[in-house]
Amino acid sequence: MMLPHKNQNEERISMELGLREKVVVVTGGSSGIGEAIAKKFGAEGARVALTYANGSQAAERIVREIEGYGTEALAVRYDLNDDRSMEEAVNAVGERWGNIHVLVNNAVHWPKRRQLSFEDVPAEGWRREIRANLEGYYLTIQRVLPFMRKSNWGRIVNISSELAVDGMAGGGAYTAAKAGLHGLTATLSKELGPDGIFTNVVMPGWTMTEKAWKTFPHEMIEQERLKVPTRKHSVPADIANLVVFLGSEANGNINGEFIRVTGGK
Repeated sequence: MMLPHKNQNEERISMELGLREKVVVVTGGSSGIGEAIAKKFGAEGARVALTYANGSQAAERIVREIEGYGTEALAVRYDLNDDRSMEEAVNAVGERWGNIHVLVNNAVHWPKRRQLSFEDVPAEGWRREIRANLEGYYLTIQRVLPFMRKSNWGRIVNISSELAVDGMAGGGAYTAAKAGLHGLTATLSKELGPDGIFTNVVMPGWTMTEKAWKTFPHEMIEQERLKVPTRKHSVPADIANLVVFLGSEANGNINGEFIRVTGGK
């Protein structure tokens, strides 16, 4: 049977993301998922500012890698528990490039593993985790919005977790903060959508970063893998590919969505 005739141009069709010279801020971009996101934006020609809380050397290494793609990059310190550092980070990006088009809220304050029953969780620790993982995002978005409004275009991608929906024993403050982020995203999608600014959530599941390989017993990793319908854990590039699409001009009308990257788990 003869196959339908294929137009020669079809093989050359590719998706144009429209990111060249766009200014992108990736918080927590010095390792893991954030590193993969920052590099992917850089590979698409965006100017990338990545933030770090500690480990400036790792951040500067990533800056050099991104510059190797022929674009510009910047590393700035940023602490989710420090309002001033967040404001200074956004100002530094604005002073460098005069604009911010895309914000990826990826930085996270990881919860400590607790064996305490819920009623024994100390108020101070609870408030610290809520403060970092929810209020820190609110403040960063608030500081970035004037730049996006200036362009009448913007993309905000908030990195959450499947745990915001599924829960995690001993992680009440963390999961509550991430669930709160979902409510904030839904509201911002309605407030900002008319101005051309789209806000979405990406929810990674188990993701095999270097830290994950070092932290969890390999037997546990294998047990969790077998629970995934695709029989594979995500890797940072899986998350990065989705985030970069959502943060690009190719995203023409995806707004207010909560997208899992879990292999169907």
